[in-house]
Amino acid sequence: MSRRHRDRSWAPAPEALPADAQVIDNHTHIESVPAFAEEMNRQALERDQPPVPVYDVDEILEQAKAVGVEGVIEVGCELPNLKVAVQVALDHPDCVHNALAIHPNEAVLHGHRGVPGPDGLPLKYQPWHDVSFEDALAEVHRLATTYPEQVVAIGETGMDLFRTGAAAMEIQREAFRAHIALAKELDLPMQIHDRDAHREVVETLLRDGSPERTVFHSYAGDTEMAEIAREHGWYLSFSGTSSFKGNEEIRNSAAIVGLDHIMVETDAPYLTPMPYRGRTNAPYMIPYTLRALADTMDLPIGEIAKATRRTTKAVYGI
Repeated sequence: MSRRHRDRSWAPAPEALPADAQVIDNHTHIESVPAFAEEMNRQALERDQPPVPVYDVDEILEQAKAVGVEGVIEVGCELPNLKVAVQVALDHPDCVHNALAIHPNEAVLHGHRGVPGPDGLPLKYQPWHDVSFEDALAEVHRLATTYPEQVVAIGETGMDLFRTGAAAMEIQREAFRAHIALAKELDLPMQIHDRDAHREVVETLLRDGSPERTVFHSYAGDTEMAEIAREHGWYLSFSGTSSFKGNEEIRNSAAIVGLDHIMVETDAPYLTPMPYRGRTNAPYMIPYTLRALADTMDLPIGEIAKATRRTTKAVYGI
């Protein structure tokens, strides 16, 4: 389907999970979902397609609960969005917790130290990038200690050598190391963003010593990397990418680390699972990803769901 004619509507709600198999979306950006849907609606109207509804955060959470997604870890990873993410948790104490960090691609922009990456996109500095990385990370620390009931993890941090060029790799690595140290200091789990940087991320974790609870968000590694994760007790969180054709290595990694070391996430509004790739993602889509994992592991979807819920609650203490 051409870009002009591709479907921009919301995907239909999946079949609800069993009542005893409620789950938690391990990594999402629901505060960004309405703006993403607004852009889908703009594109749809521009192409004479039906309008796309725009739902607010309350509606998004209710839609999730209707299919068995009882809670979410809302991630803030840009300086101006940190407190916004915390406010979502404060407004929804029954179902929202936070992970906070300065995203790897943001870390190199603070202080205007960025280098274009293989993705070819130009650097785009924002006013908050005048703030040093050290001061930005200090705000993560301040919020994590001010709101300990809401902030249950440091993340997403790590390395991304697709968006950031190799000339800034060591700057990004040092920012990652600072987050590792912060997670250890606060005794919090850490969520890792790893894009085209598997070797560099693993090397850094092994050199510095990983936090006790280390989670690879939207796991993108292969089965060899999963073996390393199993050896060190790291957790793998699976997003909609695990349903994509050709990602057998990602799916097979779940069985390698085992049911007690896997979680499920959306990374909404991105990474919408098949067969709805390209549409707006939201926590209600979690069952589609669970189905892909259940089919690969040849287990009932309810069993996979229960396992991810147990693990998520144990890792984050919620």
